[in-house]
Amino acid sequence: MTGAAAIGAPEMVLVRYGELALKGKNRGAFEQALVRNIEAATRLIAPVRVERRRGRMAVFGERRVSDVARRLQDVFGIKSLSPAWGCAVAPEAIAELAARVLADALADFPPEGPITFRVASSRAEKRFPLSSMELDRFIAERVLPDHPRLKVRLERPELSLGIDVRPERAYVFVRRLPGPGGLPVSTLGRGMCLLSGGIDSPVAAWLAMKRGCRVAFVSFHSPPYIGERSRKKIRDLVGILARYQPTSRLYVAPFTEVQTTIRDRAPQPYRTVLYRRMMQRIATRLARREKCGALITGESLGQVASQTLENLTCIEAATDLPVLRPLVTFDKEEAIDLARRIGTFEVSTRPEPDCCTVFMPEHPVLRGNLAACEEAEAALEVEVLVDRAVRASEKLEIASDV
Repeated sequence: MTGAAAIGAPEMVLVRYGELALKGKNRGAFEQALVRNIEAATRLIAPVRVERRRGRMAVFGERRVSDVARRLQDVFGIKSLSPAWGCAVAPEAIAELAARVLADALADFPPEGPITFRVASSRAEKRFPLSSMELDRFIAERVLPDHPRLKVRLERPELSLGIDVRPERAYVFVRRLPGPGGLPVSTLGRGMCLLSGGIDSPVAAWLAMKRGCRVAFVSFHSPPYIGERSRKKIRDLVGILARYQPTSRLYVAPFTEVQTTIRDRAPQPYRTVLYRRMMQRIATRLARREKCGALITGESLGQVASQTLENLTCIEAATDLPVLRPLVTFDKEEAIDLARRIGTFEVSTRPEPDCCTVFMPEHPVLRGNLAACEEAEAALEVEVLVDRAVRASEKLEIASDV
């Protein structure tokens, strides 16, 4: 079968998921959430139709199916996906299409050296004249003579030609694009992420989304000490993270009054810990407004002075919500690697300060004491400051631009 024609655009995307298959009686609800998230993620590209098929899903786009496939690589719950091409449900038609799909895929490999290969067929159309194993052999006998570099290996081949025979159409695919895995966003509740302009908190938000958490964001702004470019940096970070969930809401809470009050009335070594306790209180109030069941932070044990066990204990005591710290055991390089992968690193490293740099103590306390925090806060009118910050918070709806 030499001289195969160009492959053209795929007709649909075959989606595979892993962890969802283990959800037992709740599996249907997780699958429905994944369908909704697929539809939301592809809304700006093309309308799609999603079919659920025994541990897989088939996504049919009205147009731009290759773009749909790339977009689905950002949808949590998807383990891998394959753009697929369709043809008539007939052995010779399938073999002809398989030859073209295979030739297109081989262009990605080095020009010399053997390539391990197999055919893997599934047959939902039981009236099809060949069994799955017979179809595997039928296709292999027709494509292997044209590609002497291909060496059959059934276990972990470098190239696997997939065939899915359906009643209405047969589909052929070869590439497996990675998805982010995890669970569909919104299946495990909501969380409020305290988002700074640094590397860690955006990564923490992404990891919480991966575990099925819908994430809202709160950032703290201290004009005139922190400028408008810092606000834009936060908005840009949320815009990147919005790729991974259907919609994203950001609160920008004013923090200047809180910081100047702490500067003027509290012990200098405790400033950063007291800042963070106030952030937790403000975030908790906003979290309840958003029906969030937890706070999410980018704290990593021992990374900075405020992140010792003692200081984290003091900070967490300011909220009655659970505090999720996805990065608590990460070192900085691990966080940086993940930030690069999810697309936030470049924005996070823009040289714009966040509000925690305002009035930083020369010698911050390393092992804070909760009683000392509470004694210092007795002079701060905490509830008045929190009320003002919450009432003056700006709410922004931020959508992904893809």
